[in-house]
Amino acid sequence: MVKHQPLQVYERQLCLSCLTGIYGCRWKRYQRSHDDTTKWEFLWSLILFFTFSLLLVWFYFWWEAHNDYNEFNWFLYNRSGEWIDGTVPILATTAAGFTYIAFLMILALCHIAVGQQLNLHWLHKVMLKCAICGVFVYVQCLGEATGPFLHLGALVAVTALAWLVAGQVARSEKTNARLCIFLTVVVLLLYLSVLLGLYMAPLSITSPCIMDHANLTPRPDVIGHQGAPMLAPENTILSFQRALQMNVSGLEADVAISLDGVPFLMRDRTLRRTTDVEKVFPARQLDDASSFNWTDLHSLNAGQWFLKEDPFWTVQSMAQREVMLVGNQSVCSLEQLLRLATLHNHTVVFDLRRPPHGHPCYHSWINDTLGVILLSGIPQHLVMWTPDWDRGQVRQVVPGLQQTSVEKLPPQVLHQQGISRLLLRYSQASPDDIRSNVSVTLYTVNEPWLFSVLWCSGVSSVSSEAPNILRKVPYPIWLMSPDEYCLIWVAAELISFTVVIGIFVFQKWRLSGMHSYNPEQIMLSAAVRRSSRDLNIMKEKLIFSEVSNGVGSAEDLYMENGFDYYNNEGISH
Repeated sequence: MVKHQPLQVYERQLCLSCLTGIYGCRWKRYQRSHDDTTKWEFLWSLILFFTFSLLLVWFYFWWEAHNDYNEFNWFLYNRSGEWIDGTVPILATTAAGFTYIAFLMILALCHIAVGQQLNLHWLHKVMLKCAICGVFVYVQCLGEATGPFLHLGALVAVTALAWLVAGQVARSEKTNARLCIFLTVVVLLLYLSVLLGLYMAPLSITSPCIMDHANLTPRPDVIGHQGAPMLAPENTILSFQRALQMNVSGLEADVAISLDGVPFLMRDRTLRRTTDVEKVFPARQLDDASSFNWTDLHSLNAGQWFLKEDPFWTVQSMAQREVMLVGNQSVCSLEQLLRLATLHNHTVVFDLRRPPHGHPCYHSWINDTLGVILLSGIPQHLVMWTPDWDRGQVRQVVPGLQQTSVEKLPPQVLHQQGISRLLLRYSQASPDDIRSNVSVTLYTVNEPWLFSVLWCSGVSSVSSEAPNILRKVPYPIWLMSPDEYCLIWVAAELISFTVVIGIFVFQKWRLSGMHSYNPEQIMLSAAVRRSSRDLNIMKEKLIFSEVSNGVGSAEDLYMENGFDYYNNEGISH
């Protein structure tokens, strides 16, 4: 057993060198210290913990924002004119930054566990500042929908942190350094405050999905926004057909007016992203889509871009026949959409964009659109009319339309204008809006968790780019009764409290008989067993270090290490 001791010491030395070297560039033994961490380095440790928490929130935000990835990419397209997946570099940068900060956090906690002095290298400090600035540029407020589950996750993390806190408290009982004792008391009080706050947090947590199952409203209707753009090119007949196959209750589209007065479906101002206009009309690729007549528009291919860009990573899973159908799509007119909806008796809602100044239909765009609605033969009650322009005239000409507002207006104004529905972004609607007498449709809802939360909130319908995904949600995935949540809350906190108490008791028992660990002990263990002046000096340093820590009397320690206490002479081996 004795002959293996040097190898164990060297292995421990190697681990310590990697630990202190990566964290603070202290690769040599003489650079390490068991002294108390300075106030400045203690502050940097708090900044490191704050940055880690901030990036954890940032990671959660991007997980929650997965619902809006396509909308974010479309926003970038309108700014840059190029279609790119802007979420990829953001997610990659976030993952790299979080991994780096989490690694530093682990190194810091290991320093505390082995009693090493914290000394963060200046380069790491610069990176911390960059991480904090980067997150604060983009961070936004988060909702409370996932509050109960975040609470349980935080409770597990803080309970696990008790191991380090208990170890630090047990070690501080063996030292007389006032600063060390003071910092330990501060850390202990801070930890207990956070733990108590988590224990009491459920009293203030609210979530729509904590409700009695009997009070759950019927499943919200799903409207296919631009059809089913994950399965086929947006705003094409094939996309709307795929949406109907997903059992949607309605179809939503973006409508523009052609040069010769034909309403057609197009989301962008130009045709570059979703057609082959660069190939057919290269000199007009930056022109407004409304500057083309219907003959030219119908001649463009509106499907090849989908196969090339694969915006939702779904092309690879398509059969060859489906790929051929997608690649042969053309620009769709509003009349084609209305006839398809009439055939299946489904609701239609569209966002109508007014042509630019100088367009032949600049003043007649409302009448041109109403004429197509009447010509298509669709029952008027199936059309949700959203433009605010000349709403009174529209009600006189086509009185059966569902008047729908895209703005939150006072109830009196809604009643005066005959508006019976609201079409709002999901983040704009309040619980009062949802519970009002006006039907509310929220857009754009693509994720099952968000659909479940809105279902529990009582929303009557949602607009989605992913009806194929929401089809697989027959019941809210997070629904639980108040009694069930109370049971989970109490059980989790009782387990947490028991584990924390057990950790503190075990750490006090484990560390009660251990000597403090310092560099001189390492050097003595690795030294050659022979008399030398350097070896005696190291032994004296070890003895004085242990005496100051209250390990034993000077006479006992001198005799234990081979010294004559009164003559101060080493005994040769």
